[in-house]
Amino acid sequence: MAKMFYDKDADLNIIKGSKVAIIGYGIQGRGQSLNLRDSGVEVFISELEGTPNYEQAVKDGFTVLSATDAAKQADIIQILTQDHVQAAVYEKAIAPNLEEGNSVVFSHGFNIHFKQIVPPENVDVFMVAPKGPGALVREMYEQDKGVPCLIAVFQDFSGKAKDKALSYAKALGGTRAGVIETTFKEETETDLFGEQAVLCGGASELIKAGFHTLVDAGYQPEIAYFECLHELKLITDLVYKYGISGMRARVSDTAEYGDITRGKRVINDKTREEMKKILGEIQSGEFANEWMKENKDGRPNYTKITEEEKKDKIETVGKELRGMMPWME
Repeated sequence: MAKMFYDKDADLNIIKGSKVAIIGYGIQGRGQSLNLRDSGVEVFISELEGTPNYEQAVKDGFTVLSATDAAKQADIIQILTQDHVQAAVYEKAIAPNLEEGNSVVFSHGFNIHFKQIVPPENVDVFMVAPKGPGALVREMYEQDKGVPCLIAVFQDFSGKAKDKALSYAKALGGTRAGVIETTFKEETETDLFGEQAVLCGGASELIKAGFHTLVDAGYQPEIAYFECLHELKLITDLVYKYGISGMRARVSDTAEYGDITRGKRVINDKTREEMKKILGEIQSGEFANEWMKENKDGRPNYTKITEEEKKDKIETVGKELRGMMPWME
């Protein structure tokens, strides 16, 4: 079992004695920045001038600087831009301004683990990754609660990188809920696998396969949409709150029996082998290299596939049906 860290295990004064630069004021950047500031930390924001995120940071009362100026002034630099642009931002604005003993922080290990970013040996490199979106990180903090966090140390120049990570997590409110120690490798590879095989790739393809199976068999697409997509939220909410067994206890006996006797026919040995293959592509760096090349080439496959997916019948039917649901607005 993983070891858990709580408020008593973290010293808030460590982060309060530092100057923190948040590079990227998106949803996660905003949540972290507001929590850090309310915990007594001096925070600088870097965002592109003229963007909605820049305007939001100004509205929230932050000093907004270029990435270069933010890196110059900070002791701890948290990079929260999207994965595919982090390396360019680091090389241009952060690397030239790092000083011995500085810390470079991430909330996802992609660029460190796959060596898109290679920091010098005289800085600390660690991760603090809230396991929830930035809006939830903020909401829980304001309620004197917290979102669980992962921490990981990649490079411990100062000998205090873990203490810094715990202090940062405490400033976010994470130690109120609990913090789990991991590694950059484990966080990165499991995160990518979860997205590809289950949460996004697996779930979306399962939904579409179910929808088209019913439509191809002559059932109305509207009915297929309700049964294979709309009602999924009811189930995932139960799983989220009670676990799989708890969900099964809260659906009909008919649904539970169908679950336990038919589910393994859908997710079968062939599916599991494909999952292992996907994990292998992540572990080897094949996926990372493919994704970085896709961005370098201007995203031709990404653009083509996403446009094709938008034309699927489940999208047109769903848009019409969601228009009948005022609670969606």
